[in-house]
Formats: sequence, C-alpha cells, structure tokens
Amino acid sequence: MILLQKIKKDLFAHHFHKMIGLIFGDTDFPKEVLKTVKKKKIRYLIVDLSKTKKFKKDKNSYAVSIGQFGKIINILKENNCKKVLFAGKVNKPNFSKLKLDLKGIYYIPRIIKASKLGDAAILKEIIKILAQNKIKTENSLIFNPELSLKKGNYSKIKLNKRDLLDIKKAIKTLNNLRQYNFSQGVVVRNEKVVSIEGKGGTKKMLEKSLSKKFRNHGVLVKFPKKKQDLRVDLPTIGLKTLKQSKIAGLKGIVVKNKQHVFLDKRKCINFANKNKMFISVK
Repeated sequence: MILLQKIKKDLFAHHFHKMIGLIFGDTDFPKEVLKTVKKKKIRYLIVDLSKTKKFKKDKNSYAVSIGQFGKIINILKENNCKKVLFAGKVNKPNFSKLKLDLKGIYYIPRIIKASKLGDAAILKEIIKILAQNKIKTENSLIFNPELSLKKGNYSKIKLNKRDLLDIKKAIKTLNNLRQYNFSQGVVVRNEKVVSIEGKGGTKKMLEKSLSKKFRNHGVLVKFPKKKQDLRVDLPTIGLKTLKQSKIAGLKGIVVKNKQHVFLDKRKCINFANKNKMFISVK
C-alpha cells in the first residue's frame, strides 16, 4: 500500500513538476543545458536573449529584449515558473536602441548603472530584479555538473616550474584587481602580465597576447572574481579558447576547480595533446 502511495506521489510530482525558465544568451553552453533538460523531460521555457535569436525554432521559446522586463516577468509568471537558470553570455545592449516596455522603463536605469561595471554586473542586477518578483535563480550547472572539471591535469603535457610561476603570478593578478573590475582572465608569460581580459572578452585578450618571439610559452588563467555570482557567471572555456590560445603562442589554460564551464571537453583535451599544450584545473 505504501509503495503504491509512493508511486502515485512520484507520478504526481513528476506531472506537476515546476517549469524552469531558461534564460539563454550566446556561446554553446545553452545548447548543452537544453539537451539535458529535454533528456530529463523537465518542463521548460526559453527566454531568448541571444543576439541572433538562436532558439526561435523551439516552440517553448520567447524572443525578448533585455529592456522588456514586463514581458519577461509575465512569461515566467503565466507559466507558473518560479525558478530560472542563466546560461550563455548576455552582452551589454545598445541602450539607445532598446525596445522598452513599462517595467523595462522602470528597471532600465538600474541595468544601465550596472552595465558600467561590465556584463557580469548586468546579470547580477537582473537576478535581483527577478528575486524582487519572487523568481529564484538556480545554479547554471544544476543540470550539467559534468561540464565542470575537478582539480587535476587533463593533458599529457605536465607543468614545469616556469609554468607554475606564470600561473601563480596570474592568480595573484586576478585577486588584486579592483573589486569592481569584472575581468575573469589574464595572460602571463615569463612572470609578466601580458594582458588582462577587458570588455572585449577572452578573444580580444588573446589577440593582444600574440607573441612573435615565444611559441608554446605562457598561460591563460580564467578564474571567477571574488565579487562574482557563481550561480550564473562562470568563466567558460571551449575549443575556440584553446585554438585562440595556440595562435597566441601560449602553452596552456588553467581554470578553477568546479568554478567554470568546460565545453567540448574531449575535443579540447585531444587538441591540447596534439599541440603540446596543457589544461590544468587548480
């Protein structure tokens, strides 16, 4: 009898499983989340904030601009959606061209203020606004813990003394940045800071780090900042990052234990091994 009750209860829980709101930006991370959500048969809707409206083919997707807060909150409330998950990059919008609705007009000054601190601060502000509307933000990796690597070395190449000194310098540099600086990445070569991630992101930073003199020398470290909200704003690494690091002449990439999103893991490790590069998790 108890077992039957339990089965009924489980079926009921599954059937009325609360809807999750997937707030998607750019990068390939959202695609991975969506795959898992579908596989686990979790009810979902998508608030598509990506530049090219990547998810428009999905029947549960709503194309919205960051200035349409009324619309975003209504979509979530109408679907009884009390939890959201952020995945992908939400870039700073062009505020003068934003379509605003009434709630958007009310909230946009806060978003503009936050945007002066960087993209990550925009997300933090959105989370606060949603919380005021009784909508909770889940950790981005709740469905995809496999996208985060544990401590260790993931390539055949081992780190030498020079690499370790570069890494130490990079971590110290990131820790010493002003608290309002939302940089997550730094490139160090020969214990010298070559470049720090700015508003242009990792790609721009790596382009600046190109060395004619050194090949396979130096390191890219991507750690979240102390001020960051680890639910949503994890440094993301993928095959592109590795390829760009190789072009820049770097020897390896370091991320922080469980505080990153690692895409195309197998491809990345193969690429690193082929190119005598290292991937290390501290």
